[in-house]
Amino acid sequence: MTPGGPLLIITGPTAVGKTALSIQAAKALGGEVVSADSMQVYRHMDIGSAKVTREEMEGVPHHLIDVLEPWEPFNVAVFQRMAREAVADIQSRGKLPIIAGGTGFYIQALLYDIDFQETEEVPEIRRELERLGAERGADYLHRMLQEVDPEAAEAIHANNQKRVIRAIEYFRLTGEKISVHNESERRKASPYDFLYYVVTMDRQALYGRIDLRVDRMVEAGLVEEVRRLKAMGCTRDMVSMQGLGYKEILDYLDGACSLDEAVYKIKRDTRHFAKRQLTWFRRERDTRWLTQEEYDYDSGRMLERIRRDCQEEKQWK
Repeated sequence: MTPGGPLLIITGPTAVGKTALSIQAAKALGGEVVSADSMQVYRHMDIGSAKVTREEMEGVPHHLIDVLEPWEPFNVAVFQRMAREAVADIQSRGKLPIIAGGTGFYIQALLYDIDFQETEEVPEIRRELERLGAERGADYLHRMLQEVDPEAAEAIHANNQKRVIRAIEYFRLTGEKISVHNESERRKASPYDFLYYVVTMDRQALYGRIDLRVDRMVEAGLVEEVRRLKAMGCTRDMVSMQGLGYKEILDYLDGACSLDEAVYKIKRDTRHFAKRQLTWFRRERDTRWLTQEEYDYDSGRMLERIRRDCQEEKQWK
């Protein structure tokens, strides 16, 4: 299957308002939404992932939501394959695929058809690095990566041990920095005819929305949701339970902290995450920024800008 065709991207940091805008765009432009979110793909994880509800969808078909169980692995390569299939399906029915979500690496992987099959995993190297991580900790592995690929170390958080290990492994197998490989992949021309919008807003206003969202998640039953997941056998080492909100509430349920401390950590870490998201999108090519204040927080006005660009530049409907 060769990727290509029209593609609309609506992204931005968490809690900025991209979900509502993407649904409005889908209704106005005859589109369907493909989620670019690393958590909404999982069933039973609704509150902590701020998953779009059936009512919020307003009848717009959504793809890559509620398609995996929490114990199933999900990563950028899996997303790329599933999203590419969803996009092709939407296009085959004469609809416009709208990629909506805040995971920039996932969007990049789809948009530029990045190749993740350059090297095979070597079990011996993988086991050695995993053992070092278990014995000496995530910071030790991150320092190893810093020595061979400082650019990758800057881009990958020490807590993301799987990506740290993969970057070290890639260097050992190829002699090339994975940061160099990723940059060359990122500079490829996209097979898609796309418009790429990043929704943003004043930093303090965004942080206020994040804090309010976390409070509402707790009121809506986040603790009970995590307790149910734990009863289903979900553990902290699963990819799904690494998501913001889940690991902190697990710590509370395990007696490692109070609920107030867990909520404080969720708010703090979500603010840090939003800052990293914005940094990522600033590095991306061909982005168009929609600042909420410039549009008086009116998603209808932002939609008019998108609709105009689609008609005047792309001759989309």
